[in-house]
Formats: sequence, C-alpha cells, structure tokens
Amino acid sequence: MTDSAASLADPHLVFDPATGDGPKDVVILGSTGSIGTQAVDLVLRNPDRFRVTALSANGGRVDLLADQAHRLGVRTVAVAREEAVPALREALAARYEGRPLPEIVAGPDASAEVAASECHTVLNGITGSIGLAPTLAALEAGRTLALANKESLIVGGPLVTALAKPGQIIPVDSEHAALFQALAAGTREDVRKLVVTASGGPFRGRSKAELANVTVEEALAHPTWAMGPVITVNSATLVNKGLEVIEAHLLYDIPFERIEVVVHPQSYVHSMVEFTDGSTLAQATPPDMRGPIAIGLGWPERVPDAAPAFDWSKASTWEFHPLDNEAFPSVDLARHVGRLGGTAPAVFNAANEECVDAFLRGALPFNGIMETVTRVVEEHGTPAAGTTLTLPDVLEAESWARTRARELTAQTASTEARA
Repeated sequence: MTDSAASLADPHLVFDPATGDGPKDVVILGSTGSIGTQAVDLVLRNPDRFRVTALSANGGRVDLLADQAHRLGVRTVAVAREEAVPALREALAARYEGRPLPEIVAGPDASAEVAASECHTVLNGITGSIGLAPTLAALEAGRTLALANKESLIVGGPLVTALAKPGQIIPVDSEHAALFQALAAGTREDVRKLVVTASGGPFRGRSKAELANVTVEEALAHPTWAMGPVITVNSATLVNKGLEVIEAHLLYDIPFERIEVVVHPQSYVHSMVEFTDGSTLAQATPPDMRGPIAIGLGWPERVPDAAPAFDWSKASTWEFHPLDNEAFPSVDLARHVGRLGGTAPAVFNAANEECVDAFLRGALPFNGIMETVTRVVEEHGTPAAGTTLTLPDVLEAESWARTRARELTAQTASTEARA
C-alpha cells in the first residue's frame, strides 16, 4: 500500500513511537478476560520480548488480577469498580508478602488512564463499547494500539480515524489480523476484495424458522471457539461478522461492496484477500487467539511458537459456503448502518448488547435479538448530512438505543406472556 493511501491498520506502515533495546513495554486492558488471559500467557512465555507495565480489569476477578500483577511485576493495576479496591489490595498483599504493592487506579476512567501511560503498545482486550475511551486515550498518547475491542472502532469510527496515524492500529481479531498479514503481499491498488470468514456458529445451516426456539445453552455451544457469552451469542447471530465488516471498512478503507463474508465451518482460514490478478491469499492457522495476539504485540516481528501450527501429515477437509442472509440478517444490517455512519453503528451495537443480555436472561427469543435491533436502528433514522461526530453524540445515541431496546424487549415479553 502506498503512503498516500495508507490505512489505519497498514502492515507496511507500523507506527513506532518508542525505540530501543530490550523487552517491549506493554499495557494489557481487560487482562482477566479471554483475550487478556491469553496475552498474559504469551508474555510470560516470552519475557525477553515483552514486559507488562500495567493491567486493567473490571474488578470482578480480583484474585486472578492480583496473581497476574504479581507474576508480571507490573507498576500499576487498574479496576473499573472502585468497590473492588479493598479486596484487590488484600489479594495483592497476600502475594507480595510485605513488599511494596503496585499502584492501584480505580474508577470508570481507570483503563483510559493506564492506556495513556508510558509504554510502547496497548492491548485493548476489553469487551463492549466501554473500550472506546481507552482506545482514544492510547491513540492520543501516541501508543501503538493492538486492538481486540472491535466495538470501540465501530461506535467511534470517525473519532478513532481522526486520531490514528497510518499503521498505529494493529488488529487482534483473528479475521482482521489475517487480512493485515495478507495485505502485506501487495499494494492498495492490487486489492480487489476482502473476504471475511465466518464459522457459521452453532446454527449453521438452519433456516430462520428453525432458529425460533433455540435455547441459550445451544447458542453458547460454539463449535470451534471458546469465548465469553456475549461474543459467543454474537457469533451465533453472526452480529460479530457484521461488526467485523464495518471494522474492515474502517481499518483498510475498502468500500462495503468489496467486503464479502463466507462461511468456513472449520475456522482454519481466518480471512482472505483477493487481488486484481485473480490471486487469493488466505491466512490459516488452527483456531487459537494467541497467534493474532502475538501479531498485535510483536509486529513487525513474529513470536516463535506463539500458537500451534497445522500437522500436515494428517488429512483434513476445508469447506466454504455462501452466507444465508435470510436466516442471519445481521451482516446486511451492519452494512446498512456502516454506510449510514454517524451514530448509527453505535445504535446498532448498543441495541445488540442489550438484546443479547435479554436473551441470556431468557427475556427475549433468539430471533428476537435481530428483530429488536433492526427496529431500534429504523427508529433511529438517518444521521443528518455533514454532521460531525463527537464523543457525547456517541454516548447519547448509545443511551437512547439501550433504553429503546429494553422497552421493546419488555413489550415482547409482555406479549408472549399474554399469548
């Protein structure tokens, strides 16, 4: 890709605000979650490459957070829930045995504070749109951002793109890490199409009618990936794929009509780039997030043995199927809100988070997730032309979308109770 048309996540232009010898200083946000725990594992196995200076977490798993802080020797530990501080301090004291404890930062802005602290790379592994403020803080401070929190890019689109320098964001989603690596093989002008792969989730092949009565347990039984409940349900509805289409558009500045989704049940090929000469480059590994995390933390260097490789002495079959947009309308809806821009993606994401929560609580049927999200998006309408997006705009739109989604969910539950 040329400098004049560089994208936010450009493998040819890696933004490097800090130079020098020795391990790369890293901050891990969401350290007790799925991405965070795997990142900690990667760092502990590569102490010559990485040194963690700060951790952040919600505060619900203080024993794990304290253990991570002790094993990594961090300077700062941040928790979003201030009420978790006494338990965290006690857990840290039990491990440090009289030695000085790390600094503790608490409150809703704690993750953003450590995201702006002195380091080379910030890994944002927070789940949900609450990751937006830390994303903006890291970019504004000039840190390289290893981005696993897709929601912050989705809801904050123009805010993020205005701050990010070319190559400053390195994607950690397996799909976007795959595109990132494949794009290194050509120039921007060579790219015809981005192909984002989807496992199809637990309900691949089912019709919309067959999805009407699926249970929470069925939705959480993902066939290839082990993830948190919200992300797993998003995989079942394919909302995650819709979000990834928007993310790919923002990261690589490729029009929506040139971003395709295909179903690949084995989850071996994480995404592909089709070039103008007819060649398609696919990035493939066994399903394991430690590989994309290693790309995010280590690029432009690769981390040896970061994740398992294929055993080519064993036979395997790789399948690809077209997406059923009738059974899974989320991708088309995501394209729609992506083209609308403004606060529409934030409304889509916030309404979905509320509907997933309602589904997990048994307050909304599976098909009701997308039916409700679609209605919220329609009621939100089209953003005014030429409107400049601000952070208060995003927060206000999210608040409205959550409230409206809860109202519609309550109406659905009331109707079903009367039936």
